[in-house]
Amino acid sequence: MGRGPSTPQGQADAAASDASGSLRAYGGEGGDTRVARRRAALLDAALDLLGADDAEAVTVRGVCRRAGLTARYFYESFESVDQLVETVYDQVIEEIAASGLAAFSEGATMRQKVAGAVAVIVDLIDEDRRKGRLLFSQALLSPVIAAKRMESTALFAGLTRQNASSLVDVNVGPGRAAAVAHYQVGGLSRLLAAWLEGDVDLAKSEVVDLAVALLVSPADILESAPVDGTADAG
Repeated sequence: MGRGPSTPQGQADAAASDASGSLRAYGGEGGDTRVARRRAALLDAALDLLGADDAEAVTVRGVCRRAGLTARYFYESFESVDQLVETVYDQVIEEIAASGLAAFSEGATMRQKVAGAVAVIVDLIDEDRRKGRLLFSQALLSPVIAAKRMESTALFAGLTRQNASSLVDVNVGPGRAAAVAHYQVGGLSRLLAAWLEGDVDLAKSEVVDLAVALLVSPADILESAPVDGTADAG
């Protein structure tokens, strides 16, 4: 306890701190910039650990070692490992949601909208497999990841339902619409997980085409189904 920074980076930051403890500019880089850089390094290191083929538990020591920082700088940005993992997960979800919705909005027809969104999502997780494993891998079963996956499933089901309602010109009833949205999100998640893990031997374009076909077909079912699941008395 009471020891000063033992690394050159720590010594530099200590020297760049004023009496009040706030960081001053050092080497042309402001204190806030250094904090943001270290935070980004910790997030990327955590994604490395979580998204590896042989995913390992994220610990303060492990993530700091990978980021090339001491534990002092971990607690500069995060209160706990759980908070770090939650932040990593939320960043990936926000990126996928924003990119997917942007692509969805550009399509002229329902199929084009769905195809654009799916293609963007598949591209993102293919370009950085760490993100796909974080979202879908069954090897990651920590309570934090499980809770975040439940949250993201509810989020995407809600977005799917909202977008479908603007495309399917029929009142299908809230129960059926919610059920189909959860079915779509869950099915797409499992398909992408199996593909990432090598259990589904398909090219990327084939995965996109299959996912689009499966996602669009429930809307066709809804259009021809009785409202609120009621059948004709006939």
